[in-house]
Amino acid sequence: MSHANAALTPRARLRLAKLIVEDGWPVTVAAQMFMVSPVTARKWAGRFRAEGVAGMVDRLSRPHSMPAKTPLRTVKAIVSLRWRRRLGPAQIAGDLGLPASTVHAVLTRCRINRLSHIDRVTGEPIRRYEHDHPGDLIHVDVTKFGRIPDGGGHRFVGRHQGHVNRAATSDREGTRNHRYQPRLGIGYLHTVVDDHSRVAYVEICENEKTDTAIGVLQRAVTWFDDRGVPVKRVLSDKGSAYRSHAWREACAELGITPKRTRPYRPQTNGKIERFHRTLAEGWAYAKFYDSETARRDALPGWIHFYNHHRRHSAIGAAPISRLNNLPGHHT
Repeated sequence: MSHANAALTPRARLRLAKLIVEDGWPVTVAAQMFMVSPVTARKWAGRFRAEGVAGMVDRLSRPHSMPAKTPLRTVKAIVSLRWRRRLGPAQIAGDLGLPASTVHAVLTRCRINRLSHIDRVTGEPIRRYEHDHPGDLIHVDVTKFGRIPDGGGHRFVGRHQGHVNRAATSDREGTRNHRYQPRLGIGYLHTVVDDHSRVAYVEICENEKTDTAIGVLQRAVTWFDDRGVPVKRVLSDKGSAYRSHAWREACAELGITPKRTRPYRPQTNGKIERFHRTLAEGWAYAKFYDSETARRDALPGWIHFYNHHRRHSAIGAAPISRLNNLPGHHT
């Protein structure tokens, strides 16, 4: 197939060459008729004389030899320094005595010119994946946030006033421990993220036990089903709730295939891990809350903003845009 900017297709080249070679047309007249230069017309006529019809097809533009090409041994040395020591082009160029532009060109050609493209553990290029349809796979996990004392936490009111507020709230709720230390407890956020659309479902619970995790999964599946998204698979880590027989039985009742991540590899569940960071930055610690109740009351509104209005950097649009014809889509 001819490239996008080719003036002639193989069929037009053949007609041009036949007019010159077989019909005896002047080169300039034939070139003018096909709106190409006389040099181009002579080229195709010459190929037709030498090779016939076979000479009209496209040829590779790759040169037969590249004397200035970076040797394979040098390329391996550049890649090795990048993987093992995470050095940049300037540092690698200094170690190997090469121009930094050459090193950068090699890194770009090997697709490791950005450290964000390299796996931190193995040094291999990151292999990203995304399922083709909403509901093909959902990610589930639990993240934890310490409760905010009445009057605000230390992040906004300062460490001293934060300790005062913490102690007063603990005394009011009677939650000091046996050492008389104030303990406000933890909020467990059970999160569910669709792999394709990144649409999120979140519930705040009092624990991360199996029964709680199963209840969140059942309600999340119903929530997605109400939006026309049937869930087929669920991916979780190896937390105790997700390794239980009750979890497998609940998935079987829902018609879902349970899957688990590799041990010590949170990158496998990276989409929901990244969502937890967004949740912390956009909701949990985004502004001053004068109580835990105020922060929890703000969660539904933020989740709606995340799903319907916030531009997701990975997909270039709001997550809900990947689900079609939803009520409230543009509200």
